[in-house]
Amino acid sequence: MSLVNIISAIGNNSSIYPLIVRDCGIEVPTKIAMTYNQNKEDKKIAWLGARERFIDEYSVSAVWLGGIPLIDYTGKKIIKRFKNLNSDVNLKLISEEERYNKRLKSGKKVKELCQGFEYNIKKFADKPEAQEAIKDLKNVKNNKKLFESLMNTKFLASIIVPIALMGFVIPKLVFASTAKKMEKYKKDHPDANFGSLTFGGKDFDQFIRGREKMTTFQGAVTSVLTNFTTVQKMAVTDGGYAVGRIVTARKKNEAIDLAFKMSGMMFLNFVAPHWIEKAFNKITDVNLDPKMFVNKRFLASIKNNTFKLPSSDSAKDLIDFIDNNPKALFTKLAGQNGKVKLLENGIRDPRAYVDIPELIKFKNNIEKFIKSAEENGVKTNLVKKAGQNKDIIKFANKSLRLRSLTILANIGLSSFLLAYCLPKAQFLFREWYTGSKLEPGLINSPEEDKND
Repeated sequence: MSLVNIISAIGNNSSIYPLIVRDCGIEVPTKIAMTYNQNKEDKKIAWLGARERFIDEYSVSAVWLGGIPLIDYTGKKIIKRFKNLNSDVNLKLISEEERYNKRLKSGKKVKELCQGFEYNIKKFADKPEAQEAIKDLKNVKNNKKLFESLMNTKFLASIIVPIALMGFVIPKLVFASTAKKMEKYKKDHPDANFGSLTFGGKDFDQFIRGREKMTTFQGAVTSVLTNFTTVQKMAVTDGGYAVGRIVTARKKNEAIDLAFKMSGMMFLNFVAPHWIEKAFNKITDVNLDPKMFVNKRFLASIKNNTFKLPSSDSAKDLIDFIDNNPKALFTKLAGQNGKVKLLENGIRDPRAYVDIPELIKFKNNIEKFIKSAEENGVKTNLVKKAGQNKDIIKFANKSLRLRSLTILANIGLSSFLLAYCLPKAQFLFREWYTGSKLEPGLINSPEEDKND
């Protein structure tokens, strides 16, 4: 994988790659070191705390980053065994058409339908290259209730299993392992002064007996939920993980300490990177994927005035352009950038749902780049005016450097906030709330000693 591809991957905040870099490569090692340093006034607690953090963080990361894709893959294979149903069919197509028909019957003014279940079946009926996809759509249509039930089950499994492992099973195993280490240390060092170190008592015994209360999912699972992306599922899972960790905390102070950390972690993982990206994009006004700046065909089409775009930002114009021009560069780039899903032959996959706002944003970002190229002396299809015709490659390289810089800055800043600022804030909050710098799950506070 080239450097540009790597930067492109970690710059996509809708994928898991930035999470992998921040979580496994930067955040976890930093937090382990900081945990040890925070507890260094008591070497036993410092070692146990760092050990707990190492096992806990990396085992959770493995489940968090790999669990949902694995369950989704397995679920897809299982669903295929039921009447050959294909989970690539997006349930949003059904709800899109149902909403349109409902508004139409009510007499309300609606925009023309440009994608939907029956709509796509009819639109692609005469295209031989899409017949396999149409067959999948018809199969789902004939087994709608079964398909919805299976998709709901797959969604719940991809959420509940990781939550159960990360929020309940892993902490239970980690805490039990720490308790054994404490017991062994006590036997090996009978004369040692354990001070505030605790490895049993009412709180821990109650924890070992299993005081956790598994959260339940109630209500119907809509098509919006069942078609969550992997990252969206990870965000939901993170919420359940936070609840699980708070419920399985060994002590009240530990639960409050964890609640502070988890809320900050969710914000910095799933919200802050998008805010940071928007801020950087406004400063540089370069929003395209880095791979597009090294795409020779894309750059040549701009210089030669041959790049074609949809005539407007309307949903119908956008989708009709893609459907009527499967070989157009815009269509191929939209597919490569995940804005539309294309079949192997280049035709839009009628089973997939097109996120129109994302497609509009993609089109507008291309227009901005072309206009910027024109303003810098490169001939384009948007504006025709006399002027110096600079080399499009040089202009693209400048844009690539700017875009790469903003991506790396985003990763660096969000990682700094996650790996350094959040733990520091957590430690300050802990000391203010508990009166101690030490891990609240490994010590007894004066207040908890009274309750014991």
